Order: sequence, then C-alpha cells, then structure tokens
Amino acid sequence: MNSYRRLETIAVLVSIGRNPVSGVPRYSRNDAAALDIGRALAAEHGARLDVIHAGDPGNPALADYLALGAAEIEVLECADSDDAIAALAARVRGCDLVLTGTRAEGAYDSGMLPYRLATSLGWRFAGAAVDVGVEAGRATLRQFLPKGLRRRVDAALPAVVAVHPLANAAPRYAYARLRAGAVRAGRVTVDALTEAAQWTKRTATRQPVKLAATDKRSGHARMLSATTTESRGGNVVIEGSSVEKAQVILAYLREHRLIDY
Repeated sequence: MNSYRRLETIAVLVSIGRNPVSGVPRYSRNDAAALDIGRALAAEHGARLDVIHAGDPGNPALADYLALGAAEIEVLECADSDDAIAALAARVRGCDLVLTGTRAEGAYDSGMLPYRLATSLGWRFAGAAVDVGVEAGRATLRQFLPKGLRRRVDAALPAVVAVHPLANAAPRYAYARLRAGAVRAGRVTVDALTEAAQWTKRTATRQPVKLAATDKRSGHARMLSATTTESRGGNVVIEGSSVEKAQVILAYLREHRLIDY
C-alpha cells in the first residue's frame, strides 16, 4: 500500500502592492489570487492555512488581505534592506505547500524570492500556475504559457508554487472579515542583503520620443511599396520664405496628428 503525504498545512506568502496610478500601498493582486487558491485548497482538504508576510507589521495595506479571507496574518518583522529568505524558509519548513505570487509590485522586485525559497528548502518548485490541486501527495497544476497555451505539470509535496497573475481565482473583499481578522507581528533574525551594497542608483533620464507619421495606406499599397523601388512620395519645398516653409512643416505635423496645437 502506497503512503502519500497528506496536505495538512498550507502557507501563503503575501507582499505589499501599489496602485499603478496613485502609487498608494495596497494588496498585491497576484498574491490575492494565491490566497484565494490557498483558501480553496484548505477548505477542500481540511488543512490549516497560514498567511505570512515579511516586512513592516504596521503597514495598513496588510488589512486588505484580512478582507480577502485571511483569518490572521503573521508578519516576520524585517526591513526592506534585509534578506528575509532564511527567516521565511525556517518558518515554512514544516508546511506541505507554499503558495506565492509570481513577483511583488515594487520598483526593485526581481521575482526571485520563490526560486530562492525553494532552493533554500530543497523543495520542488513550479511557477506560473493558473490553477492548483492536490491529489495523492502531489500538487497538480496548469502552467501559463505564451499564446494562450497551458501545460499540465505535477510536483511531489512539499513544494513551492508561484501563482500567475491570470490565475483562475476571483478574490472577494468583505469588510466584516477585515474587522474580524488580526495582524500578528513576530521578531525574527534576518541577515542584511549584501547584494544591495553593490548596487548603483541614479536618476533615470527620459529618452526623446521619435515622431513618426501614421501610415494610412491600405495593406495592398504598403506591400507594393515594399516590393518596388519607386519613390514613396513627399513634398520638397524649395521656393518661398522661411516662414512659408515652416507653415508647410506645421501643416504636415497637424495632418498626421503629431502635434495638437
């Protein structure tokens, strides 16, 4: 008789996202999908669900995850300049399945945390999951592939699974759950991120945008132009004053909507 590992404990790692317009901190939509999948698996298998965040326990955006269904959020307190991999690995080592988003929404987030966590634990890793199930001690999932393709893969438990932003999940926000939930902070020993000392920061410079007129010709006309050597047309203004020549250029820019004045 085969002995399968039961799904008893699920850990969902959540991060702080940002509104793409205002930049205000909020929940990460990718991590919210992972939380929704974790809640469904916990209800199906009667497993315990642990929601874990590494960062500032006072961040008000964490309350959004309570409204999305987390009964409690455990925060491993650390700074942005700390390497939280060791602390996260020690915390989730006894779990059967770890769910994360594909990457966080900060400016310097690389998306390497799920890979580094799986390497530190020595567990199997599967990424870009659009749905996750557990059967006979194995996590079965469909992976997102380009051009609308999907691929069915499975991994033996324990495993780390990164959920794709287009996962089959529909998190629902409920204010009553926000009031009932709690955020619990815990101090852990973390190491400084040594790689950060080697980074160089500088102000980004905006590159000039090249103006190009929209080609209004039909596909057949563009094909003929590409296969023949005849002139593509245009106006050459030789006579006239500099003001008249400038008026011709200005009319061309307005005609092709390259300027709006």
